[in-house]
Amino acid sequence: MKRLTDIAAQVARPKERLGAVMRRFNELPNAFIIVVDGRRRPIGTVTDGDVRRAILDGLTLEAEVTKVMNARPIIGRLDDPAAARRMLEQVPFVPMIDEAGALVEIWRAAPAETRIAAALVMAGGYGRRLGKHTKRDPKPLLAVGDKPILGHILARLEECGIRNLYVSTHYLAERIETYLDRRAGSSRPAVIREEISLGTAGALSLLPRQIDGPVLVINGDVLTKLDLGALDYYHHTHGHDGTIAVSPYRVAVPYGVIRQDEKGIFQRIDEKPTLTYFVAAGIYMLGPEFCRLVPPKTRIDMPELLNLGRAAGLKIGLFPIHEYWVDVGRPDDLDAANRDHKAEH
Repeated sequence: MKRLTDIAAQVARPKERLGAVMRRFNELPNAFIIVVDGRRRPIGTVTDGDVRRAILDGLTLEAEVTKVMNARPIIGRLDDPAAARRMLEQVPFVPMIDEAGALVEIWRAAPAETRIAAALVMAGGYGRRLGKHTKRDPKPLLAVGDKPILGHILARLEECGIRNLYVSTHYLAERIETYLDRRAGSSRPAVIREEISLGTAGALSLLPRQIDGPVLVINGDVLTKLDLGALDYYHHTHGHDGTIAVSPYRVAVPYGVIRQDEKGIFQRIDEKPTLTYFVAAGIYMLGPEFCRLVPPKTRIDMPELLNLGRAAGLKIGLFPIHEYWVDVGRPDDLDAANRDHKAEH
């Protein structure tokens, strides 16, 4: 258990906006907020999961935090520490109040170890959309800042505590394998070589059968600051068989869009609306049931596998990304990723 006494950054007022809370979550080591009234009495809590559910529900960044918060938070009292410790067996944090009911500090349970059994980085693609950049180098070895994309991905996985790492290779496989042999990291990823191109999901059939638990699959061209621990927690607490990380994608329609009823009668016109869709972010948490659906040594892409899982009755959830994320698929994306890296460093 850890006592947080410097809690100013963890406290919000009821009028604070969802967008401001999201920005704080991307900076705070503890991804939760306590909402307090004018007398600093806790009236709600906002967790990372609350924010992601709000995004799925279509709330805008201008929504007040009270629209997102849990209005019935579990609260501990400083004069009853034994009860607060029992609460921490059920929840990850407890706001602690004094005799007047004001928030004084926050108690946090020890972080849970990751339940991700293994991670598979799909690094076998041809990267044709990147043109000349991938004539000599496979896409995962293209440099962003001081190291290749694959290096950033592996470092992120290691930070999350995942030690059972695999990298699938096909196009210019020797280049990737040489990089992995020379790389200095806290893990030694195992290489899975695809003798034929197996698509974006086929390499799952080559993983060792003794892996017991969910596998995190990430495309070898994805750079993100996604909290993988939050993805792990979200996947398990919702009882998903599979979880798809998704990113909001906005499309500005340059015309007035007509809205009609089921009989074709005009209802209204929306002038140049911006439509929001969720797109697959190239990051998936898949339970063992999905791995068993992948035919051996057969090309299969992730959309087909997910559709197979849905047809088989597997429960698949969505996990919105509000952190930094970029799919390095085109030259402009590579340039943007390098500009982002330079700006941050």
